Amino acid sequence: MSSILVVGKPNSGKSLLFNRLTGVNQKVANFPGVTVEIKTASFRKHILIDFPGTYSLDPISKDEQIAVDQFVDYISNKRVKGVLCMLDSTRLERSLVFALQAQKFALEADVPVVFALNMMDEIARVGETVDVENLERDLGCKVYAISTRQRQGLEELSEALDTLATDPELFLPASTLDLDFDPVVRAHQLHAKYGANVDRLLRTQNRLDRFFLSGIMGGIAFVLIMLLLFQSIFTWAVPLMDGVEAGVSWLSQFTTSHLSDGVFKDFLVDAVFGGVGSFLVFVPQIMVLTFIIGLLEDSGYLARASVICHRALSAAGVSGMSFVPYLSGFACAIPAMFAARTIASPKRRLLTILTIPLMSCSARLPVYSLIVLVLIPPTKVLGGLLDMRGVVFFGLYMLGIVAALVVSAMLSKFAVKNEEDVPFILELPPYRLPSFKPLIERSINSAKAFVKKAGNVIFVVTVLVWVLGYFPNGAGNLESSYLGMLGRIIEPIFAPLDLDWRYGVAILASFVAREVFVGTLGTMFGIDGADENIAGLAANVQADGLSMASGMALLVFYVLALQCASTLAVMRKEVGNNRIPVYSFIGYSLLAYVGAVITFQLVTLFA
Repeated sequence: MSSILVVGKPNSGKSLLFNRLTGVNQKVANFPGVTVEIKTASFRKHILIDFPGTYSLDPISKDEQIAVDQFVDYISNKRVKGVLCMLDSTRLERSLVFALQAQKFALEADVPVVFALNMMDEIARVGETVDVENLERDLGCKVYAISTRQRQGLEELSEALDTLATDPELFLPASTLDLDFDPVVRAHQLHAKYGANVDRLLRTQNRLDRFFLSGIMGGIAFVLIMLLLFQSIFTWAVPLMDGVEAGVSWLSQFTTSHLSDGVFKDFLVDAVFGGVGSFLVFVPQIMVLTFIIGLLEDSGYLARASVICHRALSAAGVSGMSFVPYLSGFACAIPAMFAARTIASPKRRLLTILTIPLMSCSARLPVYSLIVLVLIPPTKVLGGLLDMRGVVFFGLYMLGIVAALVVSAMLSKFAVKNEEDVPFILELPPYRLPSFKPLIERSINSAKAFVKKAGNVIFVVTVLVWVLGYFPNGAGNLESSYLGMLGRIIEPIFAPLDLDWRYGVAILASFVAREVFVGTLGTMFGIDGADENIAGLAANVQADGLSMASGMALLVFYVLALQCASTLAVMRKEVGNNRIPVYSFIGYSLLAYVGAVITFQLVTLFA
């Protein structure tokens, strides 16, 4: 099958076009370098290869270096029939710098290039035009005016790509085309002659930026938007969580009602529905978190948030470029560390990677949700606009952020002092209305990926916990089980938090993956006779009498602890040695334990 490369600068709509043409759900982001993987998908009888966005063939970050190296390899070795290069009509000059470099390199290797001039609907909306015909003439290659969001011109472009993959010679320019030019100078000339009026295009953006980037109002808007994000995790997800809980409970009763009493029935009730089922209840919150972050990305606000946060972040030794990896860390630390490749400064990149584990990832959500549901009543505040559970969630995430800044500042001053540094430079993408269908699909896929990734681990751990907790005396005898014996050994470690051995076992198990805490606790409460309320683990924990001091200590522990083997493995890969991940694991574990003990003492004192 013939292949075509899809390249372009970040924020040009390249990934959305890739989705439209192939039907593959790929992340569309409005921040440079979020897409760090090379994607391939079938297009008609051919293959499209979507490359990460890059500004130039002279890379300044690891992410761009990956894209450039792969681009050079594909072109030099004639591994593709042609190149589709995206141009942003609202940022034509910036798009053309990379486009001209890519065109020159490809044509010198006799690989044809076609251009897709995107976002023409926005040009028309402000009453501007782009002289496509003369731009095509001066470029010497076909230019197709499209609007990916409105699906305008996609059929004509699809036909052209079909022909390009089949008969690439038809798209090679005349041999007289002059390729001896400076891309920056040439891009400026082409935009001046054929591009739209930049002032008119930026009028709305500048008006919004005067508000969102202002010192006081911009800061207030940022806090309110972040508060809305964390409030929505509870508010929007509650109906879905209730539905999942009811479904798990019904499925459990339906399945076990046809079985006779015995080991197999106890296994299904306690391990499968009590452990894994308790974890599944909290998956809708991951979908909501992914959806809200996607809204911020696709609207263009995410880059503004980076600018707003730059002063505070730079005081901690990092920069506004660290904001997106940090925010990505709310979903998962692994892609967040990959996103840190876009930080050109080696020093700030290292500090960002080291502090990303303090961002509360989606694996912590089930733990937070369980304890918050147990401890915090759904009291309305601010006239019913918010409830206390959402406010507590906001506080937990802010605690992780503040801890990351403090740790970063200390590492910057005492440990990471001699690394190379570069200035903070960031392109602000235009404000755009998000496309909701890709956002919803992305949210669903994130939930599926999380369940697929965590489900196997949780199942293995809950089965192990069930076996150790069930034998030798069967259900209802947890204290005299093998697990009970193990729990008694480690109980003194958690005595300063007033947590019994069951919580100690769940905490130790969660060092494999944080979300295992909920499944393990659900299994143990099931074995201990709580099977009449299988999915309602929060009700079981509440009835068991978890105190406010112990619960808050648990929350602080999980905010600060580094409990993910995959995160440590990726950290090792990104920093290039074993020493840093080991020190990070030990350091964050001690920090979490000490923080939990202090929290317990403070809450006990003031409560």
